[in-house]
Amino acid sequence: MVDTSKAQYQLSTGARNYIFILLFLLYFFDYTDRMVVSSLLPFIQKDWGINDQEGALLLSAVSWAILVFTFPISILVDRWSRRKTVGLMAIFWSLATAACALMPNFKALFSTRALIGVGEAGYAPGGTAILSGLYPEDKRARMMGIWNASIPLGSALGIALGGVIATYLGWRHAFGLVAIPGFIVAILFFFIKDYKTVELKSSTAGAVNDSGKSRMSVAEIAGKIARTPTLYFTYFGFAMMVFVTASMMMFLPTFFARVSGVAPAQAGLMASAVMVLAVIGAPLGGYLADLWLKKRKNARLLFCSISAIVSAVLLFISMYLTSGTAQYIVLLLLGISITSFIPGVSAAMQDIVHPGLRAITFAIAIIIQHLLGTALGPIVTGTISDAYGIQAAFMILPAFLFAAAVIFFIGSFFFNKDYDRVERVELVMEK
Repeated sequence: MVDTSKAQYQLSTGARNYIFILLFLLYFFDYTDRMVVSSLLPFIQKDWGINDQEGALLLSAVSWAILVFTFPISILVDRWSRRKTVGLMAIFWSLATAACALMPNFKALFSTRALIGVGEAGYAPGGTAILSGLYPEDKRARMMGIWNASIPLGSALGIALGGVIATYLGWRHAFGLVAIPGFIVAILFFFIKDYKTVELKSSTAGAVNDSGKSRMSVAEIAGKIARTPTLYFTYFGFAMMVFVTASMMMFLPTFFARVSGVAPAQAGLMASAVMVLAVIGAPLGGYLADLWLKKRKNARLLFCSISAIVSAVLLFISMYLTSGTAQYIVLLLLGISITSFIPGVSAAMQDIVHPGLRAITFAIAIIIQHLLGTALGPIVTGTISDAYGIQAAFMILPAFLFAAAVIFFIGSFFFNKDYDRVERVELVMEK
């Protein structure tokens, strides 16, 4: 193992569970706030006359802001305080979500949605780093699987509530109401305990801080990441998967409304059901990846490859070979498989980097997945939808899943060597 369990054992089981629940709820409300715009889109389009491409920008605005701010905020997470940074971010994104209710036009709403992204920029890296210190390595993927189940649940709640609230109260009220719970949980997060910031010790002479201790230079930090080839494959495989999931989260309600001819509120509920089933996929994926880890050190990336292949086949069948009820059943199965890769790839990235660089390393993953996945996917899908129809746009998505499968598989051949080079560091809990 690359770090010891001292920090874990300084907390009671109840304290660890409490921290985990707060992390889960913050991720849950993060995605509720982020995805509520998906089912509000038909109502906003009716009021303002915007097209699908412009609608996609309301989701991509969050992703582009995350893309810009995740790295500098993650430096604060790793070098200052995970607990304080995460709490401040959650307060900021909750207030920004509430402010969306007051925006008078598309440009103002787009800008305010971007502010949500500023708040959310460092949460995934920060939360991942906290979880990595709370649980031992052989349980890391399964706990991340349970934690990541909050993503589809929060997304589904945002989409489902958005359509219902907008139908009865108006779309502006939806933004205001979903912002409240995250703000409350954010306040509670300031009072948890976390492990101490890990000192980055230099392996070369000459880099000394004010206390006379050797410290790792920026060039050394960059070099450690650059000399870990497994990260390249996890980053780009992750991005290909997210290209598809982001596109589907944004446009699945629209797909059901246009292809199946259902009302917007019902379309939102149908789409949320697909996403809710991912609550099975993420924990199951984490459990299976950890189980396989007992036999193969690189099992987590191999499992990611299998998850991507299964998802590609299911999406291909749903778009090319089925329709109606049969198509919906296949999409429900896809809701289970398409998120099962997340805990494996997240844990794999944490396994092969210095504990003091966990948030920064994951921040790079966030940048790449948002640049090539979350930000790009809905725009490409929306553009194709405007030109050729929503079903044609969905028919290109299986190719990205097949690409992810190949990338993860190749990356698995580099994992063992990268894992063996990581320093062993003891984590100590804050007093």
